[in-house]
Amino acid sequence: MTAILAIDQGTSGTKAIVVDADEGTVAIAEETVRPTYLPGGGVEQNPHELLDSVLTAGRRAVSTAGRPIAAVALANQGETVLAWDPATGTPLSPAIVWQDRRSEGICQDLAEHAATIATRTGLVLDPYFSAPKMAWLRRNLTRDGVVTTTDTWLVHHLTGEFVTDASTASRSLVFDLDGAGWDGELADLFGLGGERMPRIAACDEIVGTTRVFGREAPVAGLIVDQQAALVAEACLEEGSAKCTYGTGAFLLANTGSKPVRSSAGLTTSVAWQAAGRTLYCVDGQVYTVASAVRWLQDLGLVQSPTELDQLVAADSEGVLCVPAFAGLAAPWWTPDATASFTGMTLATRREHLVLALLQGIAAQVTELTALVGHDLGRPLTRLRADGGLTNSAALMQAQADIAQIPVDIYPNAHATPLGAAALARCALDPALSLEDAVGDWEPSTAYEPRWSADRAQQFRTTWARAATARAAEGEHS
Repeated sequence: MTAILAIDQGTSGTKAIVVDADEGTVAIAEETVRPTYLPGGGVEQNPHELLDSVLTAGRRAVSTAGRPIAAVALANQGETVLAWDPATGTPLSPAIVWQDRRSEGICQDLAEHAATIATRTGLVLDPYFSAPKMAWLRRNLTRDGVVTTTDTWLVHHLTGEFVTDASTASRSLVFDLDGAGWDGELADLFGLGGERMPRIAACDEIVGTTRVFGREAPVAGLIVDQQAALVAEACLEEGSAKCTYGTGAFLLANTGSKPVRSSAGLTTSVAWQAAGRTLYCVDGQVYTVASAVRWLQDLGLVQSPTELDQLVAADSEGVLCVPAFAGLAAPWWTPDATASFTGMTLATRREHLVLALLQGIAAQVTELTALVGHDLGRPLTRLRADGGLTNSAALMQAQADIAQIPVDIYPNAHATPLGAAALARCALDPALSLEDAVGDWEPSTAYEPRWSADRAQQFRTTWARAATARAAEGEHS
């Protein structure tokens, strides 16, 4: 048996694929998951809906594939948390999604410890990560059961085990980056010192077995979704980088075996643990990408993301957008920043707004590429890209133009589950290298910069000035 069932449990849906070592992807099933957006920055999901989406998508994929599976792999959202009863698996709270900002006050209360937390964890003290949300949940929703990231709960339902993986644990703010284990002192800071924490497993480790998708199969290949995509896109060498354009944009660069502390406002976490080694990555986030496009849809300016390239203007005519609809992440880290359009006149039309929004997304990612280059000690020379919005040639061309580097589009829409599947394959065959498990790939499209370096620099300077203004206003709001 060579078929792997790989499940990507994400923010807006769950995707399950069956991938065969010889035939490639032989079945795909997707289930929609709908987050609830609440006043005050709350974003929640129904845990029952999450679990049902995993079971339904997985079973549909296996049924369509019509063959036994050798293993089940699971990629997860990374920082989404919930409380649950470890005896029954029953959820005791909603799932608090990584986008949720309600733990901002907890982070503010710990501001004096921010430098210590950054040194130990490689992360910025921000509600984006899981420990502040866990602390908020404990203070406001329930003290019962255990509180963990969603992967631990889902794996418990599959196997009965109580585990997480090293990459997910490293996104918590209570993880010692150098020692690759839980940090009790940091847990105490967040009021989580008495919590039962899951065992940390390697990403290529078999953590248990499950029968929920048919005959008994081992469960392996546990990893955060963005790190899984880093694996699939063969960013296996130090200095290689990819950006996923999904609900948000996530740029990750492999830093090898060195847990580099960013001097540029990025975060550092475990890329993956495999073959007895821990590899690290730096990453930066753009909070609203597909969700910004969805905002255009909600206003009726576009009907669907597939219309973007038909509606976009050739030139923005001076309209500039800072798409900070849910705050600004690195390097500003201003959760209260808001979005802006500037430079509009009576001649401004829908197509100018669409282009300005896409250029604003690309400009935020470009800031991240520059910061990554600073941390690596050399600029990025290429960027690999995946995610639904890589289908927009206008966005990808803007990315190449503004960043002044070629952008290679990953030829498969399933980078995250394919990365998890590669790690599961290594778990089944320890003699198999991750390079061989991933294999080679050629970009479906490669976008070369068309703008001159001077034009790109002028745009970046103007845009960064606008972004900094939005950040400053957010800090004083």
